[in-house]
Amino acid sequence: MAPTITAAMTNSQEHLTLTHKLRKPLVEKLRRERINSSIEQLKSLLSPEFLKQQPDSKLEKADILEMTVCVLRRLQQQNQQQRRLLNHINKLQSSSDNNLREADFSFLSSTVQTSITKEKSPVNSAVWRPW
Repeated sequence: MAPTITAAMTNSQEHLTLTHKLRKPLVEKLRRERINSSIEQLKSLLSPEFLKQQPDSKLEKADILEMTVCVLRRLQQQNQQQRRLLNHINKLQSSSDNNLREADFSFLSSTVQTSITKEKSPVNSAVWRPW
């Protein structure tokens, strides 16, 4: 019985190896197709950039990838600059709002003080009636 199990295992391993050998080129071909498709998509997305840099030259895959990295870095820097500018504007706006609130409160405070002083005077002690 032992030789039968060993023979079956060997046969199964050979089958797996054969299946792996048959599938490996197919899997590799699909992987290369995905890579090439993605590179072509990058090329079409960044075609204006490529025309600026190298209008008449044939682009290799490495060129496309390098240009993509450069464009993404530039976009990332622009995004960081915009964030800093927006944060700065927000800080200025919030400090400006705080200054306006303080000015509003000081104006209201002086108005309230004036009205309280007027109410204490004997001339304004009568109740105001609109009719």
